[in-house]
Amino acid sequence: MSFATVVPEVLAAAAGELSGIGSTISAANGAAAAPTAGAVAAAADEVSVAIAALFRAHAQAYQTVAGQAAAFHDQFVRTLAAGVDQYVSAEAVNATLEQQLLNAINEPTQLLLGRPLIGNGADGAPGQPGGPGGLLYGNGGNGGVGLSGQAGGAGGNAGLIGNGGMGGTGGAGAAGGAGGNGGWLYGNGGNGGAGGIASAAGQSGGDGGAGGNAGLFGTGGAGGAGGSGATGAAGVNPTAQPPFTQAAKGNDGADNANGNGGNGSPGHDGTTTSEQGGNGGAGGDGNRAAGNAVGGIGGAGGAGGTGAPGGTGGQGGQATTTEDLSTSYGGTGGVGGAGGAGAPGGDGGDGGFAQANNATSIAVGGAGGAGGAGGLGAAGGAGGNGGSADNKAIGDVTVGGVGGAGGVGGAGAQGGIGGVGGTGGAGGRGGLLFGDGGAGGAGGVGGQGGGGDSGGMGGHGGNGGGPSDHRNVGGAGGDGGVGGAGGDGGVGGNGGSGGAGGLLGGHAGSSGPGGAGGQGGVGGAGGGGGAGGTGSVNGIAGSAGDQGATGAVGASGHPG
Repeated sequence: MSFATVVPEVLAAAAGELSGIGSTISAANGAAAAPTAGAVAAAADEVSVAIAALFRAHAQAYQTVAGQAAAFHDQFVRTLAAGVDQYVSAEAVNATLEQQLLNAINEPTQLLLGRPLIGNGADGAPGQPGGPGGLLYGNGGNGGVGLSGQAGGAGGNAGLIGNGGMGGTGGAGAAGGAGGNGGWLYGNGGNGGAGGIASAAGQSGGDGGAGGNAGLFGTGGAGGAGGSGATGAAGVNPTAQPPFTQAAKGNDGADNANGNGGNGSPGHDGTTTSEQGGNGGAGGDGNRAAGNAVGGIGGAGGAGGTGAPGGTGGQGGQATTTEDLSTSYGGTGGVGGAGGAGAPGGDGGDGGFAQANNATSIAVGGAGGAGGAGGLGAAGGAGGNGGSADNKAIGDVTVGGVGGAGGVGGAGAQGGIGGVGGTGGAGGRGGLLFGDGGAGGAGGVGGQGGGGDSGGMGGHGGNGGGPSDHRNVGGAGGDGGVGGAGGDGGVGGNGGSGGAGGLLGGHAGSSGPGGAGGQGGVGGAGGGGGAGGTGSVNGIAGSAGDQGATGAVGASGHPG
């Protein structure tokens, strides 16, 4: 017995081409009919008349044969076209019968068990599982790909014979779907879906889906690869949080009519967000007729609360002497309080005034207090100005106080840690009797660490006190803050374990390789050094602060 394969579309195209050929031949025959059938003699002699008659007779015979050929051609084309219609109708009837037969077989099991007897399962919608394959024969449908943050759908399971569906890829940062199981008798497990690649800063990659198991005979599905972790968030320096309240001021030092002034007490620290540190109390005045008189030291400014500046240091106390060979020392200004996160340090207190009222006496202005350190990423406070000195008699010596050093800029914010790579999915088990286990999925790559932010500017140095008989010095500028350290790289994901092989024959699947660890983030730039303070007349300007160091590079993440 022999078989012929018919393609209706090809036959229909051939019929169309044959119809065009017939039309062309008919047009040519019509064009030749007039000049040949109506030929006239070239002259009146018998030979010319006989030749013309011969041509006319031949033309009439040709037109008769051409008409018969055209009728046959037309009949052939119509027969071929009719055959095409019959083939198409037959195929439509066969397809309908097959579908009707399949529907008749599948409807009872679909109604009772929720799955067909024969046929492949439908692919799942986004994030939804694939449909199961037929109970007797058919592959499971593939799981749908997850939307952002949504896990991939699981692959559908096969029935008696068939392969499991593949798991869907997970959405951003979500797990991949598990592969469907192969047929109970024969069929391979479906591959697990890959874990979603993380998208938000520092987010971990999704875990790969496990491979599906085989039945009695077949190969286990491979585990899905873990998704890559995202880059860590860049370090961002916080900002000050006005409006500010202020903590209580420190108490002023007691004045002393015949001795040294008392020291001011520190300002209270800010304990809540936006609460500025309290100002330090002023040093008390010291007075002495003969001998040395010293002004009290200003109290330190209190530390600012979160987002609030530090308090200003208290001013140094005044010192006055009235007898010869006496020395008066102005009190040192208080140190500025440290700024809260994102806020500047408090300014240092000014040095105390010193006065000598008799010849051969010395007056030394108090040194300015140092500025407070800046909070995270913020500038340091300015140093206090040196105290001035005055002479009331010829022969006195006056020395202005040294300006206070500017506060150190705050360190920059550290970058965030990179996201952890997703774990690779486990390979599916090979057939219970015969079959290789599925390979484990590779672990995801860890995300790169985020970059650190820049350090804060150093505070301006305080000016030297004046007037002065000596070359006094302005305060040194504060050093810039250290740049923020880069974030550590994310840890690579672990590889998935391989599936077990069959009891009677088959190899275990290989374990997936671990993901590489992410690179450490780049450190932030150091803050600029503060300008030095100016000296008084003929004084020496203070040195500028040093540029802050660049932040350290973050450590690379460990591989999976």
